[in-house]
Amino acid sequence: MHVSALQLTDFRSWAALELELAPGPTALVGANGQGKTNVVEAIGYLATLGSHRVSTDAPLVRSGAERAVLRARVDRDDRQTLIELELNPGAANRARINRAPAPRAREVLGLLRTVLFAPEDLALVRGDPSERRRFLDDLLVARAPRFAGVRSDYERVLKQRNALLKTAFLAKRSSPSSTGDAMRTLDVWDAHLARAGSELLAARLELVDALRPHVEAAYKEVSAGQGETGLAYRSSLGEAAPLSVPAETLDREVLGAALLSELARVRPQEVERGVSLVGPHRDELVLTLADLPVKGYASHGESWSVALALRLASYELLRSDGGEPVLILDDVFAELDVGRRSRLAELVSEAEQVLVTAAVPDDVPEALVGGRYDVHDGAVTRVR
Repeated sequence: MHVSALQLTDFRSWAALELELAPGPTALVGANGQGKTNVVEAIGYLATLGSHRVSTDAPLVRSGAERAVLRARVDRDDRQTLIELELNPGAANRARINRAPAPRAREVLGLLRTVLFAPEDLALVRGDPSERRRFLDDLLVARAPRFAGVRSDYERVLKQRNALLKTAFLAKRSSPSSTGDAMRTLDVWDAHLARAGSELLAARLELVDALRPHVEAAYKEVSAGQGETGLAYRSSLGEAAPLSVPAETLDREVLGAALLSELARVRPQEVERGVSLVGPHRDELVLTLADLPVKGYASHGESWSVALALRLASYELLRSDGGEPVLILDDVFAELDVGRRSRLAELVSEAEQVLVTAAVPDDVPEALVGGRYDVHDGAVTRVR
């Protein structure tokens, strides 16, 4: 799989851009602020419907424009697919596949798969648990687009349940005798949360089991065998979680029942705090290095290696599913020491398509010297 053409209209700094791309490595070289990251961000958005830099669509639309349009031609085997997205801040985004309107924007998920490594990925290791939960859920959707619906359903139920808990909290303070209706309604939302949560929880556990050997192998490669990393899933269910091994044997109904039971147990605390305390939104992906937590114990270089191992493992897992993803390395080589830089370049040099951004040509390793574009003053110029 590779992107053979990209067209942008009013996306970020680009009023208009048309770019032809080839398989193999391609470098976009330009000083900071010239728009090279905006190009690969657009490709990532076409694959995931999300940005690695911002959480909303509004910043993606060029200042003064009403909407942005992204188009990519994707070549896979002997087929070509044209993906088009229209970003409309404050309204629903629109999608077209091979010129035909799609019922929902998320219909494009799975047509293009990418793995993007960027400086922001250090937050995977050093950031809040939400960063690691997002990493897992994004990878779930990349492997099986139907999980976009599962994820959306869970988030919707959680939002409704939290609103009800706040109502119950306020009602308890003002009139304790009036909380009965809220409690009965809460029973209904407990069932919804358990159903959606058990599906998401089981999928995450299966994913961690599948990802673990790839992470361990990738870390050994990028660190030249210095230390061993591991990952485990910590559920907010605690000891109440029936987490069997292997994870693919997990029964969704059993997990749902465990969630319901734990929700009932912690309900008094939830009503007191006005927030849901149990569910996948409270879980954690635990990263370790030599049996110590990476967060707080790993050096800067070790943290980069773990973050890189997570992305390389994602790439290998998607590759093993069939259909090699496009690999995007956004301004990362300047952050790595010489050893890690060369090892990373060697690991990815044989990928079907690698897109690299760099501030100066010397930041692009020799193993990834292929096609090159200079990005300067609102123009992209091919130099090789």
